[in-house]
Amino acid sequence: MNPKLLEKNYSNETVYFISYAKLPDNMTAGLMHKIVGLGMVINYKTGVIEDISCTLMTTVAKQFLEDVFIGYNLYDKGINPLLDDIKFRFHGNSMKSLCVVAKENHKRFTEWKQKNNL
Repeated sequence: MNPKLLEKNYSNETVYFISYAKLPDNMTAGLMHKIVGLGMVINYKTGVIEDISCTLMTTVAKQFLEDVFIGYNLYDKGINPLLDDIKFRFHGNSMKSLCVVAKENHKRFTEWKQKNNL
């Protein structure tokens, strides 16, 4: 197990959402897993994405996506600038799938906030 994972402590102000999307068949992960999952730890008071998990296979892709997502403030900017950043910076075959799951997580987070009057 990754020792870095053991260091994580999330506050009571964080929530976790995960969504899945189909991957293209022309990539290794698509052939093996068929889907990509993207989990986002979001601080519901600040709107900041504090952490992510992603089922992509390479360490570099995971680290790169952490750099893109972590620290992004959904309240200040909404989801569209993050999607634009993914499209501009991430040129893997799974780019469209990642945008789909990021958008779905944002939608589910927004619905959760409304349901809980936050």
